[in-house]
Amino acid sequence: MKQMPVLFVGHGSPMNAIEDNPFSRQWEKLGEALPRPEAILSISAHWYTAGLRVTDDPVPRMVYDMYGFPDELYQVDYHPQGSPRFAALTRELIGGGVKIDNTWGLDHGSWSVLRRMFPKAEIPVFQMSVDRLAPPKGWYETGRALRTLREQGVLIFGSGNVVHNLGRVDWSMDGGYPWAEEFDGYIKKGILNRRAEDVIGYESAGEAARLAVPRPDHFAPLLYVLGASREEDTVTVSNEACVLGGLSMTSYLFA
Repeated sequence: MKQMPVLFVGHGSPMNAIEDNPFSRQWEKLGEALPRPEAILSISAHWYTAGLRVTDDPVPRMVYDMYGFPDELYQVDYHPQGSPRFAALTRELIGGGVKIDNTWGLDHGSWSVLRRMFPKAEIPVFQMSVDRLAPPKGWYETGRALRTLREQGVLIFGSGNVVHNLGRVDWSMDGGYPWAEEFDGYIKKGILNRRAEDVIGYESAGEAARLAVPRPDHFAPLLYVLGASREEDTVTVSNEACVLGGLSMTSYLFA
């Protein structure tokens, strides 16, 4: 079986689930270009838990974990099957301390992007949380433990944002603040130069890092994905842009 790529997507506003824009169109193209996965492991910034959790529900429910948006967004219906088999393998690969937790389902960090990539919902999806008790190196090491899933046909998909500061969002702004652009560029340089230690140690970017990552929930999925990548992977950067002042849409495919 061909080894699957690993993917980090900057998901941005939930409205990308229903809007036709350059970001959503790129997700559609990406879904057409990728080899067909046996299943998708989604690591979403929006499931941020004390300890690591995995869903193994055969039919995961949709979680509408966003507020104040148009009714159309809450009518989105995306219902792939789950994958108990690969959820069990994920738990086995990571080792002790991983809980099966089906009180959650697929949140908008997962379905807002996947419905554009795989609109028929024909590929099983299961979700893993971001462990808020782990350090950045721990997120990276967990990703390394998951590499075997790639050989089993599983697409490891991280959904967050390299820059995510909702407190500084300016809805009238097209690009990003200088500190957002600086941090987005710092992370891109670290990834393309194969300097994982710079991405893991993102706080060394100083004030730009403090503003770009006030809370690490949206940054952590990138480290899980980076850990699951391999040195021989080719890196493709897409949707490279900062928007609304304090968000980065920049995405990375390792294949």
